[in-house]
Amino acid sequence: MSFGFQNPVDPNQGQENQLFIHTPATVLCCNCGQPMDGTKGLVMCYDCIRLTCDITQEIPREANVNFCRNCERFLQPPSQWVAAQLESRELLALLLRRLKGLQKTRLVDARFIWTEPHSRRIKVKLTVQGEAMANVIIQQSLEVEYVVIATQCPDCAKQFTVNTWRAAVQIRQKVTHKRTFFYLEQLILKHNAHMDTVSIKESRDGIDFYYQHKNHAVKMLDFLSAVSPMKYKRSEELISQDTHTGKSSYKFTFSVELVPICRDDLVIIPRKIAQSMGNISQVVICSRVTNSVQFLDPNTLQKADISSAVYWREPFLSLSEGSQLIEFIVLDIEPLGPTRGKYALADVVVARTVDLGQNTQTFTIRTHLGGLLHPGDHALGYYLVNANFNNAHWDELSRRSETPDVVLVKKFYPKRTKSSKRNWKLRRMAKEYNEQEDGSRIAQAEFERVERDYEMFLQELEEDEELRSTVNLYKKPNSQQQAQTKVRDVNMGDADGTDRISNSDNSDDEGADEGPTINVDELLDDLEGMTLEDSEMN
Repeated sequence: MSFGFQNPVDPNQGQENQLFIHTPATVLCCNCGQPMDGTKGLVMCYDCIRLTCDITQEIPREANVNFCRNCERFLQPPSQWVAAQLESRELLALLLRRLKGLQKTRLVDARFIWTEPHSRRIKVKLTVQGEAMANVIIQQSLEVEYVVIATQCPDCAKQFTVNTWRAAVQIRQKVTHKRTFFYLEQLILKHNAHMDTVSIKESRDGIDFYYQHKNHAVKMLDFLSAVSPMKYKRSEELISQDTHTGKSSYKFTFSVELVPICRDDLVIIPRKIAQSMGNISQVVICSRVTNSVQFLDPNTLQKADISSAVYWREPFLSLSEGSQLIEFIVLDIEPLGPTRGKYALADVVVARTVDLGQNTQTFTIRTHLGGLLHPGDHALGYYLVNANFNNAHWDELSRRSETPDVVLVKKFYPKRTKSSKRNWKLRRMAKEYNEQEDGSRIAQAEFERVERDYEMFLQELEEDEELRSTVNLYKKPNSQQQAQTKVRDVNMGDADGTDRISNSDNSDDEGADEGPTINVDELLDDLEGMTLEDSEMN
């Protein structure tokens, strides 16, 4: 019979087991003499290994990078040019790819060290990890200095070489002015549609864009078709041909023709087209040109659009253009009630300005400018009495006695502000001009004609807010200073402030006919033309 007693426990058994616990062997570092773990097979401590071993010895401390001054791009070997800003991720990635020994280590961190922009030096601090000895990984930092070598990329070199383009877009419009090209230029600048051009040349009746690749020219055609009604023809010229491989090299030319109808033109629409557009009157005014042409009937305020495909199926020309507008003075006006947007229908009595004091001939007509004109105002319009046009549609209307005597187009401001007093400006494209004698009479007349067209275009921007919203307007350098001076003068003293306010009211009354102005809030800062002094003043 057993009672299940347990064996007694010896109290000294735990102390004996503790005496036999294995302790690691220690050795002294051969360099500094500090004790270290000897089981790892090392003869040098970690700190001494980090100080004596260099895992970055295969990474060069200096390197070169090619930079094109013209297009501001860096060369990524072997032949790719990349656009990158200073101290950007793109530039850092490009610089790290140029280091040959960086693949044998593990990159932990990379950052730029600030240098002077004009020093042509770029410094980068790198932190890498690598294996110095067997099973020993250390981390070290180093600085790499890149020397920026200014050179010229092949694309920029071709811009300064004659006949290096592969595709050309020739834009033409069969009109006697250039207002359409001024507006098209601003659209191109706003959307940066000219960035891929090799060169831009301006001719007497249009603009030529030259490209290095055909797809760039096709991209420009897509942009033109989206902003203006046009048609184009394609032609190609064989440059060279390899008889062994069958490869050929061509030059492509795209001839673009814009619709020869512009804003404020008087147009006689063919009867069939007028009936298809809601039976609109045949005598209309071109009110807007986008990717389609918009017409306005001044007698009914009816509008109609003609797409590019419909127009080129049966093209027609304008009867009269903006250079043939005549100044009229408003004697009396009676609103009729109907309105459409900024236009209001009214009966108005007008007389030619040149007839004042000579005869009493007046004209009672219906116009769409009822909301803009008042008795005593001036307006521009087409004088069609006894007019003779070489137009079959006009002759048809004359036989039916359906031709108007006067068609008013827009309000006129005799005391309009001169271009030198404007507080805004437009950017222009850098264009080359065809060779022509600057001192010849033809060149002088052409220059004066272009200046008149450009002034008319600026006036259209001031008058039409909808047209102004499609382009970028920039502040003139001195406009902001003048605005600050005016605010300072108004805030100078109560007694003097009353006199200044009354004088400003009188000047506003005197300059009521100077024409519409553009608010400063609609203008952008011209950062490209800003100098260091301007930035400090702002």
